[in-house]
Amino acid sequence: MSAAPGGGAQTLRTPGRHGYAVEFSPYLPGRLACATSQYYGIAGCGTLIVLEQNEAGVGHFRSFDWNDGLFDVTWSENNEHVLITCSGDGSLQLWDTAEATGPLQVFKEHTQEVYSVDWSQTRGEQLVVSGSWDQTAKLWDPTVGKSLCTFRGHEGVIYSTIWSPHIPGCFASTSGDQTLRVWDVKTSGVKIVIPAHQAEILSCDWCKYNENLLVTGAVDCSLRGWDLRNIRQPVFELLGHAYAIRRVKFSPFHASLLASCSYDFTVRLTPLLGIPSYPISALESLIPFKTQLKWHLLHEAYLS
Repeated sequence: MSAAPGGGAQTLRTPGRHGYAVEFSPYLPGRLACATSQYYGIAGCGTLIVLEQNEAGVGHFRSFDWNDGLFDVTWSENNEHVLITCSGDGSLQLWDTAEATGPLQVFKEHTQEVYSVDWSQTRGEQLVVSGSWDQTAKLWDPTVGKSLCTFRGHEGVIYSTIWSPHIPGCFASTSGDQTLRVWDVKTSGVKIVIPAHQAEILSCDWCKYNENLLVTGAVDCSLRGWDLRNIRQPVFELLGHAYAIRRVKFSPFHASLLASCSYDFTVRLTPLLGIPSYPISALESLIPFKTQLKWHLLHEAYLS
């Protein structure tokens, strides 16, 4: 867990496990979930580690083992104890941090690794979307034992699936086929296809203040912004990372502040329109393979 420029950083190491995803709880300010894998997810098992931050620092709260690597994690939007992970065996796991063992339920329909999972944040629906290397995205209701719908169209592995924070039933995905796609669950089909990069796209995110603005991060080391009302060319392109960009996130506090992490061992904070308190900066570390990034939802200066 790191503070923004000018602050300090807190570190908790997980021997034998490599972090693939982090997610702050939307309910409990000091709680953080980490999806981890052995051997960088190439082989071995995985562990969901739930951390708790207090005045003494960051400490272990709960952990759950799974028999394959865990690649992503998302918190429930209607229960502070519940979260979902996804793994290399093609399954999703439903966990309850109030219980010492788990999972409560396993959903297995994907035929290859599930690399992304996200719980809808819009009110009136409790839906989960997953993205897999089998080139499909699936829609789930956690109270139902099977998927509600399968979305096909990508021609490469899916790396990222994320719900719009503004539009109910709308999510975006990115893939090794070099496209950003926007989907509508009401029609079970794709709404928009954007050939966003000439390289695999590993991540995307929605602007929290503009329902038409998304950002993508790719193997070509660039970040590109896309206005869904005019997709002929990006509204911005940002360079600076030396290797592939693994994750990009808009700030929940500033409409034009981006954070990105890369295989170049850095996290970069970039203001699009100039935010005086956040100069362009890079946070460097000797820890290899930064694969996930998350803003704290309640504390402006915290990243993990």
